[in-house]
Amino acid sequence: MRDELLNQTLFFDLDDARAKIANWVADYNLERPHSSLKYLTPAAYAAHLTATDDRLRNPDQLRQSSVAPPAPLGVQNAETPTATG
Repeated sequence: MRDELLNQTLFFDLDDARAKIANWVADYNLERPHSSLKYLTPAAYAAHLTATDDRLRNPDQLRQSSVAPPAPLGVQNAETPTATG
């Protein structure tokens, strides 16, 4: 933002600065493709995720699974360490 807008734009007053910054933000978020988003605009990328990835709407699927799977049946676990003190 500094390189593309603030260092290159002359602002005449606070209202002018607000308007120019709002236009730049809208262009950045709605019109410009971003390489980190597979060269889609942020709005297009969000729409694509919403349309194709329903798990974002289901918070139960976002919960992390356990770190390691449980031991198979018949496998004895080593003795669990206990705190002494």
